[in-house]
Amino acid sequence: MTRAEDLQNRLSAFPCLPLANYPTPLEQLPHLSSELGVQVFVKRDDGIGPGLGGNKTRKLEYLLGDAQARRASKVVTFGGLQSNHARITAAAARVAGLEPHLFYFEPRPLRLEGNLLLNRLLGARMYFLPFGGGGGMTLEATIRLVRLLAWLRLGPHYFIPVGGHNWLGCLGYVKAALEIDEQARSLGIPDARLVLAAGSGGTLAGLMAGMVLCGSSLKLIGIDVGKLWKGFPASIARLASQLCARMGEPHQFQPMDVPLIEEDYVGYRYGLPSPQGLAAIRRLARLEGLLLDPVYTAKAFAGLLDLVERDQIGRHEAVIFLHTGGLPALFAFSENEIAGF
Repeated sequence: MTRAEDLQNRLSAFPCLPLANYPTPLEQLPHLSSELGVQVFVKRDDGIGPGLGGNKTRKLEYLLGDAQARRASKVVTFGGLQSNHARITAAAARVAGLEPHLFYFEPRPLRLEGNLLLNRLLGARMYFLPFGGGGGMTLEATIRLVRLLAWLRLGPHYFIPVGGHNWLGCLGYVKAALEIDEQARSLGIPDARLVLAAGSGGTLAGLMAGMVLCGSSLKLIGIDVGKLWKGFPASIARLASQLCARMGEPHQFQPMDVPLIEEDYVGYRYGLPSPQGLAAIRRLARLEGLLLDPVYTAKAFAGLLDLVERDQIGRHEAVIFLHTGGLPALFAFSENEIAGF
């Protein structure tokens, strides 16, 4: 039995609610590759799952599988106003026969647009609690606080942390690491750079653990899109270490091991488009007909472009961009904001 087969067998021991078909495509971007002089590929996790989909689908398969096994009737999560995770959780909860409840810690907008409009269509209960600020907290402390608030408000329920940030949800990206590694090897790019957006960090943690567990040569680059959390690399390192332990192969990650670029590409703040991100949206749309969202993937793709153009990614290297979805957020912004007119 190969190392990959052994890991697949271990993953199959956990309850899982199928929400998508795998593998997702790994496609080359020929026009952009020609323009940059670097092979650029895109991993299409943007279209998987219900409710217009996205990468959180992989996490929700394990989380909602567990919720069903525990006979839950309500599922609760939280996020920013244009949270893709919250929207996909609402849709996947409906697939699972669960009642979705979503918490936001900002004032209720005058109009529900983008992901918020889809939440409404899905019948999710949304709670807007404008706490104001709250900066400087660790991710773990924030999760504990919201868990308590949700319990006080709703009573018994199945709680999912922001972004699906726990070891069970992130098994989805341990499994994805096997998938991406196999595809990269088949394309002759086993040492490619794999670039992705990091909002709550669970996808990055899952890939870090998965790459170690399957012995992959892919090199990860996470682009922070929010500056949201105190001690963010430490949170990611703890989660990746926990994933390896749960898979029966302990591996201790340190904060310095986390391949995260924290400051350079966030722009003004989380949830607001950055000038570089908007330029990336227009460039990729017009070169390849591929759409990014302004909150997550545009900022990460702007990072990829900048790293290539500053020769931080070598011209001899291949680059894979993990497209995590988020298209509905485009429709929460005006024409002038997005299209540059």
